[in-house]
Amino acid sequence: MLHKVNIAGLAMDPASNTPIILLKTEEGDKTLPIWIGLLEATSIASALQDIQFDRPMTHDLFKNLTQVLNVHINRIDICDLKENTFYAEIHFASEERSFTMDARPSDAIALALRFHAPIFVDERVMEKSQGGKPTGEVLDDSEEGKKWAKYLETLSPEDFGKYKV
Repeated sequence: MLHKVNIAGLAMDPASNTPIILLKTEEGDKTLPIWIGLLEATSIASALQDIQFDRPMTHDLFKNLTQVLNVHINRIDICDLKENTFYAEIHFASEERSFTMDARPSDAIALALRFHAPIFVDERVMEKSQGGKPTGEVLDDSEEGKKWAKYLETLSPEDFGKYKV
């Protein structure tokens, strides 16, 4: 069974200084935290805030390419959780065919926001995530990584609009 989810917010894990995206089911009261990379968190935050850059960022470039090819994203699924790693699938469609591609959840979510596509989480993922806290992606200790961490730490839920967790 798939649960439709919305982004409840972005936060920083104080223990690892790693961004977390919080997904909340539309029906019921289940929340799924997913630890993500700094650059993906920035991409998601810019989409949530509808920030337009002078030149396209990677997820925007991908969207532009798919639109030129007349390919759309119908939905994304957070479909599995194995050894603290989340897996996602992006469901594409064109006039000629439909196809699915494997993706990291953070990239899939960043694209779903740009295409206004719904996000779903498999029931198995919800069940598995209740068993323990995922460790997430490796922290970026570079100067650039620290810069993005500082930027994300200053973001608040109000920066993204109205959120309820």
